[in-house]
Amino acid sequence: MIRMRSVRSKLFAIVMIVTLAALFVSIGITIAYDLHAYDQSIRADMETQAELLGHMSSPALAFDDQRLARENLALLRLRPKVQAGALYNARGALFASYTAQGRAAAIPPQPQAEGFSFADRNLVMFKRIYDNGELLGTVYLRAEYEMLARFLDYLLIGIVGAILAVAMAYLVLRGLSRVITQPLMSVSGVAREVVATGDYSRRAQRIGNDELAELAEAFNRMLSEIETRTSELQASNAEQLRTQQEVLRLNSELEQRVHERTMQLELANSELGLAMEEARSANQAKSAFLSSMSHELRTPLNAILGFAQILTSDKLPSTLAQKKEFAGHILKSGRHLLTLINEILDLAKIESGTVALSMEPVEMHEMLAECRTMMEPLAEQRGIRALFPERCHVSVMADRTRLKQILLNLLSNAIKYNREGGAVVVDCSEPSPEILRISVQDTGMGLKQEQLDMLFQPFNRLGQESGVEEGTGIGLVVTRRLVELMGGTISVSSSPGVGSVFSVDLRSTAPVQAPAMSETEAAANHSELHEEVTLLYVEDNPANLKLVQEIIRFRPGMRLLTAPDAQLGLEMARAHLPDIILMDVNLPGMSGLEAVRVLRADARTGKIPVIALTANAMPRDVERGMAAGFFRYLIKPINIDEFTEAINSTLSWLASRSPKDDA
Repeated sequence: MIRMRSVRSKLFAIVMIVTLAALFVSIGITIAYDLHAYDQSIRADMETQAELLGHMSSPALAFDDQRLARENLALLRLRPKVQAGALYNARGALFASYTAQGRAAAIPPQPQAEGFSFADRNLVMFKRIYDNGELLGTVYLRAEYEMLARFLDYLLIGIVGAILAVAMAYLVLRGLSRVITQPLMSVSGVAREVVATGDYSRRAQRIGNDELAELAEAFNRMLSEIETRTSELQASNAEQLRTQQEVLRLNSELEQRVHERTMQLELANSELGLAMEEARSANQAKSAFLSSMSHELRTPLNAILGFAQILTSDKLPSTLAQKKEFAGHILKSGRHLLTLINEILDLAKIESGTVALSMEPVEMHEMLAECRTMMEPLAEQRGIRALFPERCHVSVMADRTRLKQILLNLLSNAIKYNREGGAVVVDCSEPSPEILRISVQDTGMGLKQEQLDMLFQPFNRLGQESGVEEGTGIGLVVTRRLVELMGGTISVSSSPGVGSVFSVDLRSTAPVQAPAMSETEAAANHSELHEEVTLLYVEDNPANLKLVQEIIRFRPGMRLLTAPDAQLGLEMARAHLPDIILMDVNLPGMSGLEAVRVLRADARTGKIPVIALTANAMPRDVERGMAAGFFRYLIKPINIDEFTEAINSTLSWLASRSPKDDA
């Protein structure tokens, strides 16, 4: 048996033990019963909600109606405790979901085992949906599980009850044993205040002269001593704390500044290194490109200027046969120079991303026939057999002009670098249902592996620089970039001493319908309908005027009118109403673009096709010209075949128009 030292202790112990024991037993029973009832209630409610939701959503799952399922799940907003819900189909895929407003509940991607589980203080339930024994899906519900909150509420109630019981016991003890308990309560009260506030200046009241009064006096002396020592300690700690904080602050600032400076220096050094490396690489690439381009440009210019000086020199007389030979060399070098410039411009446009492609279905049989017509004379001159497939009735999605450029480049290389009496074989195959492969095979010297690795480098002719065949070293680079821009691939295989095979893979498409009338037939019809065709050429350069006059002189039935500026050209167009107008863009006074707009705005000249013949060759210049109203856009220097084709196609267009269109 515990021995009590005072009556107050005995009374307080009896009252507190009885009161607290009764309170803890009653509160424990109440909490256990309520929590059990709450758990059963929420489980039953969720099962009821799941069954009702499954019954209402059975048609939605059966007929795959997600909208109806979402509307059914939206009814869960009437249940504020339900945070989220979802429906899964029979395959376990998420079919519809619901999340309460203001909640962020993650929906499981697949259903779990049927039953209840706990997650993040929430009660989670999965329940299968059956219809006539067939599994239709699964219902998922997540609701707030307030078991802990209820337990805390009851705990709070118990604490409040305990406080009230202690207070009642205190009142009882105070009323019955005030004389005994008051001195002790005074000491304990001051002790609690000192502990709570840290104020050691408080003192307990001395009541009487018994041992409790001596205890209060000793307690007060102890508080006085503690107060003195605490003040001294606080003053010392405050000073030490201020010193430590200042040291830490200075260290932190110093470390931060050192770190910032270090990062800035590292970043600056890194950027400087990258910039220097990029500048060095760009400078080397520019120097190599300019050196190669200078060499390639000077080679044909040397022949042009050299033979031109011989022809114009009085000190170096030459025969008629020699003059023709020299003129042929000048023409050949000029064409080579034009090809080089065009390929450099093509490469520049491709590298800058400004090349424009007109993707359309292209009939390969027709395309190969055109290439065959253009390349067979060159092959016959060199004694090389050109073999083309008899049937290739497949269409590919490509830019027609660029595709012809690709094939002509491959065929030209196959002929130029072939052996005497060799062959060039063109073949079409379909490695897959949606891919057409066009291959060009030659019987030349072939390439080694190290040559194949450098095949697509600009200005790299793989040792043929000193050979008899002319070339730029850019054609294959442009060819590869054009094939890639059209969504295709190019590959090459070669065997030294046997030959090489270049293959181009492009996406095939539905075949196109053949045109009703060829341009040649239409031009012939137009010539039959018109006894004489009138051309008006607006050009301020006398040499260019003379060149076009000489070209037209070989076209019987054509009459050429000329004008040196746009203003006179407009007057002559209104007066003579020519069939076709050729116009330069850079004219004195009014430009060719302004002139063509004036022609289009005039009812008398609005139907006359105007062909641009200019040295403005950049893509943006072509786009501006076509937008202004030019019918065709030809670029100087004049290619006679291209010029003739443009005139013929324009005459074909004129012939195809009905009298009603001309009216």
